[in-house]
Amino acid sequence: MGADEAVADADLSALPKAHLHLHLTGGMRRSTLRELAVEHGVGLPERLVDDFPDEWHVLGWPRFQRLYDIARSVLRTPADIHRIVRERAEDEAADGSRWLELQVTPSGYATRFGDVVTATEIFCAAIAEAQQATGVGIRLVIAANRTRPPWEAELQARLAVRMASYGVVGFGLSNDERIGAPSDFAKAFRIAREAGLIAVPHAGELLGPESVADTVRVLAPKRLGHGVRAAEDPRVLAQLAAAGIACEVCPGSNVALGVFAGHEAVPGRALEAAGVPVVLAADDPLLFGAGLVEKYAAVRDVHGYDRDGLARLAAASVRHSTMPALQAEAMLRDIESWRVRRISAFTRRG
Repeated sequence: MGADEAVADADLSALPKAHLHLHLTGGMRRSTLRELAVEHGVGLPERLVDDFPDEWHVLGWPRFQRLYDIARSVLRTPADIHRIVRERAEDEAADGSRWLELQVTPSGYATRFGDVVTATEIFCAAIAEAQQATGVGIRLVIAANRTRPPWEAELQARLAVRMASYGVVGFGLSNDERIGAPSDFAKAFRIAREAGLIAVPHAGELLGPESVADTVRVLAPKRLGHGVRAAEDPRVLAQLAAAGIACEVCPGSNVALGVFAGHEAVPGRALEAAGVPVVLAADDPLLFGAGLVEKYAAVRDVHGYDRDGLARLAAASVRHSTMPALQAEAMLRDIESWRVRRISAFTRRG
């Protein structure tokens, strides 16, 4: 199949894939945000009330974080969490995503649910219910907030380990990359890794390749949230490639936060050319206005990915997930079937 064969949007939805970088609040439907805001009496700024165009620009990290915090404030009850997780699973299924690794920072919800343990139990119950209802495999990544003290990260790492039998598979590190060095969180990540959880910290988004190199050296990740700034240093690219560390590339958020001026500058091709595994993800579609299928459409339209290339990205998302081996093998076979199948440009009449 050559690059001249068009891959339709509907065909992108049929492509089996996994979604490995999505935040809980950021995965909420905008309609649900508005309904919950009314229900709980939360005032929303215009940017969260109005619908947005395909390219919805958030002007800088501080504004993004403020909007995210406001959006999170509408989640007041366990029922709210169950609702947004179930709806997220439904949206994943519609996008052809059969596996979701959902990232959440329990400390951000502790005050309204009592404590971090209770909050995490609610998240685990919600993913179990949504998985049962939709058939989408869902797991949790517990993420520490890098703007908070290291002892809190260590507490959450121990909590993540404790909840491993309830669907927690990884430990992450999120928020403003310019605050908190990777070494501050080394102990927390060691606690998680030694118990068998994967390390999936954010790095190489707001800071450059030196942040990626430090994160790899200190936290020993299996994947990196973003990691795109590694493309600025061939030595760091070679390090990622040699270690097989995947980058969770989220083009929409990179552009919206000003990391790159446009989708054409997002270095997914450069990462792949250097041997770095790339998995596409939506990050926070609530704020950035596009889901997982739109990310595949963007690399098709902007970077010229054909059927083979799109299948390669989908396969990488499966291989670098925590999906059980038999399920992963079955998905890889389905992806290969999609790759070799020609989709007619016209709807066949029965």
